[in-house]
Amino acid sequence: MSDTGTETEAGARPGPGAPLLPAPAAPREAGGGEPPRLGSFLARAAAATAVLTVLGAALGLVRDQAIARYFGASDASDAFLIAWTVPEMAATLLIEDGMALLLVPAFSLALSRRGAGAGAGAGAGKEITVGDGDAEASDPVRELVAATLPRLFLLLSGGAALLIAGAPWVVGVLAPGLADPRLAVDCTRLTAVTVLTFGITGYFSAALRAHRSFLPPAGVYVAYNVGIIGTTLALHAVWGVRAAAAGVALGSVLMILTQLPVFLRFVPLRRPRPRRFGRRAARTAPPLGFAVLAPVILFVVSRQSQVLVERFLASTLPDGAISHLNYAQKVAQLPMVLSLMICTVTFPVVARAMAAGEREKARLRVERDLALAGTVVLLGTAVVLGYAPQIIEVLFQRGAFDASDTGSTAQVMRVYALGLLGHCLVGALSRPFFSSGRPTWFPAFAMGTGLVVTTGAGYALTYRFGVDGIATANALGISTTALLLLMGLGTRVVPIRARSVALSLGRLAGASLAAGAAGWACAPLVPDPVLSLAAGCLLVPAVFLLTGLALRSPELTSLLVPIRRRFLDGR
Repeated sequence: MSDTGTETEAGARPGPGAPLLPAPAAPREAGGGEPPRLGSFLARAAAATAVLTVLGAALGLVRDQAIARYFGASDASDAFLIAWTVPEMAATLLIEDGMALLLVPAFSLALSRRGAGAGAGAGAGKEITVGDGDAEASDPVRELVAATLPRLFLLLSGGAALLIAGAPWVVGVLAPGLADPRLAVDCTRLTAVTVLTFGITGYFSAALRAHRSFLPPAGVYVAYNVGIIGTTLALHAVWGVRAAAAGVALGSVLMILTQLPVFLRFVPLRRPRPRRFGRRAARTAPPLGFAVLAPVILFVVSRQSQVLVERFLASTLPDGAISHLNYAQKVAQLPMVLSLMICTVTFPVVARAMAAGEREKARLRVERDLALAGTVVLLGTAVVLGYAPQIIEVLFQRGAFDASDTGSTAQVMRVYALGLLGHCLVGALSRPFFSSGRPTWFPAFAMGTGLVVTTGAGYALTYRFGVDGIATANALGISTTALLLLMGLGTRVVPIRARSVALSLGRLAGASLAAGAAGWACAPLVPDPVLSLAAGCLLVPAVFLLTGLALRSPELTSLLVPIRRRFLDGR
């Protein structure tokens, strides 16, 4: 096997048609496969995480339905969605990407050091227990928490206070076209608390995932949406759309409480005297200085700035444009969110492999993740393309949200769907870049390039095509970023077979377009939207699978292996 990990065990480089998903019963890969127990654990963790994610997404739809029912697509909903920009940015920076990209590798390295220390102590004949004073002082995980969590709390508290004070300026920058910004300012001040609460939530999530505890982090959005829904239903008649903003604040506190008991079990906050701790932490805590922080922050801010550009441009369009964009994006991105659950669960595995220098294991894991995530997101893309009007009608068309809102939102959602693969790949490919815990600026460069494309295309297309032009610009920008990350990963971090990945995803994309076209043609044949959508959930996967097999997609072909074996065994 070569040092770069790009050749097979026999010394021949895999061809571009080689499957990225191995057959389910294939033996463990030489030098890089995971132990059967680990693979089984990851599968169970991914399934449980997906269940909680679907539940959180379902409650998110209920949340959006409540807001649509009470406030429709109006100036009030636009004001809330401008304020919603704060928790959206905070969630991306502090929960979903930024904090995870920084802290999962840091906690993984600390856990490796803890294990190495325990092994050394056992080899010397000395028992090491985390609860004892000396071991407690030398526990790298506890040292990392002591060195980072208090400072993070102070920093985020100051950021939330500044945002509350500067809410009028923030609204003016985000949506200069608003006729009366006062409601948006009030909502922004209520949602500003998420800068602190999301930061603590993201910190807990990263620590728990590094410890391979995935259920509490996956359940945070369930708690979050319960808080928003309950507050909106209870107080909308008194506070109007401000009730939804207050629900954001309450729900973010519930996110912390959901994870706190498990976090305290894994990482007790009790620790030795600070002086001894500080000296030892300086020697053993993983580096989290400016050189590591800056590339991650710039990447995440650039990624979330796609939304800022959209809302800035949409604020110049008629009332309701921001709402149509928001509803379309939230629903269209559900397949992307589900597909990234795979990468979320396996990210600690990649981080530990990189920390241990096991590049071949990291390569196999990343390629497998890209294949699985691409299959899920492109199947979801086909459903969105084929049945967007039926999806929006079933989910939102009631109360103040009328048929014209359904038509506008569905049209935008179909355009957004063209960028779903790009969004998925950016989320999946960015994790390996940051898995080593070392500074890397390439993801920020790629994301910045995509943002330039989004901004330029948005200004060029919005005047002529309205919200459809904004959605098109989003798809172009994020796809540019995904292409750059795919080309750059293999030469900079993990030696993936970029050509094989691209060809595999190309076949899956062809199957997705064929399935989406079939759904688009057949959806109007069933007048009832619920029945039409139910039929589409059977039609689209069938066409997707058959077209993928006709295109010789190795990922879809591998899905038939266990079926064939079971059939042959039965005979």
